[in-house]
Amino acid sequence: MGQKSKLSWQVTLALILIALGAFFYYVHWLVFRDVEHIFLYFIGDVAFVFFEVLLVTLVIHRLLHHREQKAVRDKINMLVGAFFSELGTELLEIFASFDLQAHKIKGPLSTPHEWSESEFLNIRNTVERHDSDIKNGKADFAAVDSVLRRNKNFLLDLIQNQSLLQNESFTNLVWAVYHLAKEMEHRGDLSDLPDDDHQHLSQDIARVYELMLLQWVDYMQHLRHCYPYMFSLAGRTNPFNSPTAVEVK
Repeated sequence: MGQKSKLSWQVTLALILIALGAFFYYVHWLVFRDVEHIFLYFIGDVAFVFFEVLLVTLVIHRLLHHREQKAVRDKINMLVGAFFSELGTELLEIFASFDLQAHKIKGPLSTPHEWSESEFLNIRNTVERHDSDIKNGKADFAAVDSVLRRNKNFLLDLIQNQSLLQNESFTNLVWAVYHLAKEMEHRGDLSDLPDDDHQHLSQDIARVYELMLLQWVDYMQHLRHCYPYMFSLAGRTNPFNSPTAVEVK
């Protein structure tokens, strides 16, 4: 019913506009009695409509769309930055300490200030192929749980942010972190878990760790391009550069 009413309103408006246009053309003919002039300008105006449509749809629309997409990316990158500032960097450092294979990526990841554009791509490929090993029964789950509990409200606010839906990889990361937080929240003593349960939590951590590594590399590349001063701080608090030193030397 609503759709039919909307269509009827549009048809009525179109008929009114056509009638008004015809009326004023008729008035013009009554006053000037110049049919040739009417048709001359009518055809010229109709011809211009096609160029106007071209200009609006292909040029202006594309510019507006590009601007809108840039605004969305900026919002997402702000969320990513807040995520790593609040808990991501700390979690990444903890997860790397669990990973028996971390030595294979710590070297390349410890010097982002030296990365060129091509090296960013190589680093990302290295991280994407990295096979972490944190299923060894030695992970300090209490440390992870402490970070997640401390940032519980932040995670909830992040999940409810509508901008999150614009980036699938970051959305997957946030949901994986939230899932890990809920898994740990529903357990009692994390230091005394059955082997199978320990293995289960280790797999959840591995999922978060792998997603976070990729997101961190992408975020560092973004900071290098757009916010060099933030990139400098992120490099000095690099979770793979131990011990970290915030002071500029």
